[in-house]
Amino acid sequence: MKVSIEKVDQLAHLARLEFDEASKAKIRTDLENILDFCEKLNEVDTEGIEPLIYMTETFNNVREDVVEQNFTKEQMLSNAPKKDSDYFRVPKVIEQNK
Repeated sequence: MKVSIEKVDQLAHLARLEFDEASKAKIRTDLENILDFCEKLNEVDTEGIEPLIYMTETFNNVREDVVEQNFTKEQMLSNAPKKDSDYFRVPKVIEQNK
């Protein structure tokens, strides 16, 4: 599939990239090669082939998602630079317009 320099310019603008003329020619060639490869994939007969979901047959063994209280409030607040009874104190970062 042919890719024009105008299409490369358009893609570069969308991606907020800038290229010199030599780079544009190289990228144009690379894009054409990628699109030609994708066209070859469309020629492959995939009738009756199950889609590949995972690359291997191994399973991810994850722990049960159970809520646990591992630390007390006092332990969590013990290293806080500023605290107010049960809460962390943090600097104000959002100004409100009144």
